[in-house]
Amino acid sequence: MMEYLRETDPEFMERFEHFAFDEVVNEPGQQLDPVTRHMAILATLLGCQGKELFEEELSDALDAGITSVMAKEIVYQAVDYLGIGRVRPFLDITNEVFENRRIALPLPSQSTTTMENRLEKGAQAQAEIFGPHMLEAWKAGHINRWLAANCFGDYYTRTGLDLKQRELITFCFLAAQGGCEPQLTSHAKGNMNLGNDKEFLARVVSQCLPYIGYPRSLNAISCINKAAEM
Repeated sequence: MMEYLRETDPEFMERFEHFAFDEVVNEPGQQLDPVTRHMAILATLLGCQGKELFEEELSDALDAGITSVMAKEIVYQAVDYLGIGRVRPFLDITNEVFENRRIALPLPSQSTTTMENRLEKGAQAQAEIFGPHMLEAWKAGHINRWLAANCFGDYYTRTGLDLKQRELITFCFLAAQGGCEPQLTSHAKGNMNLGNDKEFLARVVSQCLPYIGYPRSLNAISCINKAAEM
């Protein structure tokens, strides 16, 4: 797609590629290691529904050190924050890219919970991220129980990504889709609790800005600043 656009829209592509792939990537003080950067961009493209770019980025990410398991885990976790209606096309794209690369499917299991302990383990993951008060939060209602058992118990407890990485991609899902500023602030704080500090999250926003634009990026920075004051 990029090659086609270089032919049809050369002036636009000259400036876009310079900004996205040179200026942003190499901005002093705003850089990320390649694996973290590609992880954030994959999650961001899921959040903003950038299917065509996701396919291209997935190949680049795999070449840069993202493992097939990491890529799949990013897609799986997106379901809790975007819904299967928006994630299903990305799951299909990922499987197609894997098949073209002769990556055997299904991938090895990453699950660590059972149907019997998913609620308990999910609440424990919530508490590790947000504090011990979350051990009882699931009792507030059935949505809270689902959140603990499904979102955290089914996904956050999986191997392939650690908790810091999972909070990072959640931050990107929320920032990219917009309209989730209360949740974005909460997960910015969750990131900070795990060691993904204010400066790190600002670098993540900087690296993802070309994919989501300035309004959502500025909103994300505001949420980071608010979380830092909590």
